[in-house]
Amino acid sequence: MRRPSLDGERAAVVYRVSGLRGPWDHGLMRRIPQPYRNGELVIVIDCSDLDRSARFWTGVLGYTAATAGSGRYRTLIPEDGSGVEVLLQRTRDAKHGKNRLHLDLRTADLAAEVSRITGLGATVLTARPVVEDGLQWHILADPDGNEFCILQPAGRPATG
Repeated sequence: MRRPSLDGERAAVVYRVSGLRGPWDHGLMRRIPQPYRNGELVIVIDCSDLDRSARFWTGVLGYTAATAGSGRYRTLIPEDGSGVEVLLQRTRDAKHGKNRLHLDLRTADLAAEVSRITGLGATVLTARPVVEDGLQWHILADPDGNEFCILQPAGRPATG
């Protein structure tokens, strides 16, 4: 449930959050969206099973799932309420081919992060890290086959 309110110069949104413990025990969470020039930035990920995708992506990102609305969408928001919202969109369409847009998750320890995320249900698509321009990364897929990368920035020792 979204109810807009104002918070200084930036608009805040209040979400009903299920299963969250801590400062928001009453089930409402104040949210400050990630702005872009003319509004709010939201990343949408297509999936076939909202519950499975919500478990996967909340585990990967450390986000919290807001209460579902229509049954076709699930909102994932940062636990502190500030940042980019991820909107899961249930679709019957099967994924075909490579994603033209994907997430990069940057980490200091490539091997540890790949291990953690595969434990949540991801599949590693690269046998060895890709190394290019001083960067290294693995390409993974979420449970619906959507590709994303785990990237270790330049200047960090190889771990993966």
